[in-house]
Amino acid sequence: MRRPTHHASTRTTATATRRLASLALAIGFASASASASALAATEVEWWHAMGGGLGKKVDEIAADFNASQDDYVVKPVFKGNYSETMTSAIAAFRAGKGPDIVQIFEVGTATMMSAKGAIVPVHQLMADFAPQEGTAFDPNAYLSAVTGYYTDTDGKMLSMPFNSSTPVTYYNKDVLAKAGVDSLPQTWQEMGAALKKVVDSGAASCGLTTTWPSWVMLENFSARNDVPFASQANGFAGTDTRLEFNTTAVVDHIQRLDDWQADKRFVFGGRFDDAAPKFYSGECAMMMGSSASYAGVKESAKGFEFGVAPLPYDSDVIETPQNSIIGGASLWVLSGHSDEEYQGVAKFFQYLSKPEVQADWHQFTGYLPITTAAAELTREQGFYAENPGTDVAITQMTSATPTENSKGLRLGNMVQIRDVINEELEKIFSGKESVQDGLDNAVKRGDSLLEKFERANG
Repeated sequence: MRRPTHHASTRTTATATRRLASLALAIGFASASASASALAATEVEWWHAMGGGLGKKVDEIAADFNASQDDYVVKPVFKGNYSETMTSAIAAFRAGKGPDIVQIFEVGTATMMSAKGAIVPVHQLMADFAPQEGTAFDPNAYLSAVTGYYTDTDGKMLSMPFNSSTPVTYYNKDVLAKAGVDSLPQTWQEMGAALKKVVDSGAASCGLTTTWPSWVMLENFSARNDVPFASQANGFAGTDTRLEFNTTAVVDHIQRLDDWQADKRFVFGGRFDDAAPKFYSGECAMMMGSSASYAGVKESAKGFEFGVAPLPYDSDVIETPQNSIIGGASLWVLSGHSDEEYQGVAKFFQYLSKPEVQADWHQFTGYLPITTAAAELTREQGFYAENPGTDVAITQMTSATPTENSKGLRLGNMVQIRDVINEELEKIFSGKESVQDGLDNAVKRGDSLLEKFERANG
C-alpha cells in the first residue's frame, strides 16, 4: 500500500516542480519583457523649481504621463528656486549635460532667447516632432495673454507656458461692509474714496498694501493702463531697450500711493510677499497679490470672509483697461538631444496641454490654465462657483487683446532691475527721496543693466 502512495507522491511532486518551473519561466519572460520595455523607453529629463506640494504635483503629472504610454519616461528633477534652476541649467548645457526641459521664470525669458543655439523653440519642436495622432498642436488654443509673453515678434511660441499667474485684488468683506463700502472700486479714483471710508471709520487701521511692488504697481499698472514700461515694445522689438516709467502715468501713480501713506490709505509692506500678514491679520482691508496666492490666502486669512477683484485702472489715463501681465514660469527645451528625446518632449507637451490636465493643475495650484478649453472645463466642473473669485484672473487676462504695452516685458537682467526698482521704492516710501527722483534713479540704474545686457547680446 505504501509503494503506490509513494509513487503518487513522487508524481505529485514532479508535477508541482514542473508547474513551478513553468511559472518561474513565465515570470522570467515577463520580467525580461518589462525590463526590455523599460530599456526601450526614451528618458526625458525635466528640471524644475517647484518645491513642497507643488513639487509633488509635478511628480504626479509626470507619473500620469509615464503611465499613459510606454515609449517615454519623463523624469522631474527639483533644482532649487528659479534662479538656482536657471543657473544650473545654463552651467549643465555648457558642459554638454543639460536637461531636455527646464522651467525658467518669466524674467529669464530675454536671457534664454539670447542664448544662441541653446534652445529649440517650441513652435519648431512641435512642427518637427509632435505626434500627429489625436489633437494636433494648435497655438491658438492657448490664452494669448499668457503665450504673448513667450512668443517672438512673429507671434511664434518659444517656450511652453506652465505656471502662470497675474496680480489681483484681495479684499476683506467684513471690513468693507463695516466701513460702508457698498461697491468694489474699479478705478484708482474710486479706490481712493473707498480706502478713505475704511480708515476714517476705523474699520481697519490700513486701507491697502501690496506684495511684489514692482510687479504690481509698476509693471502691471503700466500694462493695465496701456502705457509703456520700456522702449522697443517693452523689449520685444530688440535688446536696445531703455526704461520709460519715469516719464509716464506711473509717476503720478506712485505719487498717489506715497500721498496715501499720510492717512494710511496705503501702507508699504516690503518686497516679495512680505506685506501678506498685514492682510491676513485684518490690519489692511485690501491687498494686491498673485492670483496663485488664492489657496494661501484662504488658509491664512482667519476670522473674516475675503473676496477677489480685478486690479483697478486709472480713469484719468484709460477708459477701458487692458489685460494685466503674467508672472510665473514656462518650460524651455534645450538643444543637443536626440530626435527620440524631442519626440518625447513634444508628446509630453501635448499631454500637458490637455484640458483635463490643465484644469487639474489650475484648480490645485491657483495658477492660470494655459488654454481656453481648460478654463471652460473648470467652469463646467463647478470649480469657480464653489470657489468665488478664482475666475477673476482669467477674466482680467482675457478681457482685452494684448497691446505692445500689455503683452509683457522682455528685458535683459530683469531680476536685477526689479531689485533696483524695489530699492528705490523703499527710499520713496520711507521719505528718503522724492517720487520723481526715486523713479529717475531706478531708470538710470536699470538702463545701465540693460546696456550691459545689450553689449553682451546685441
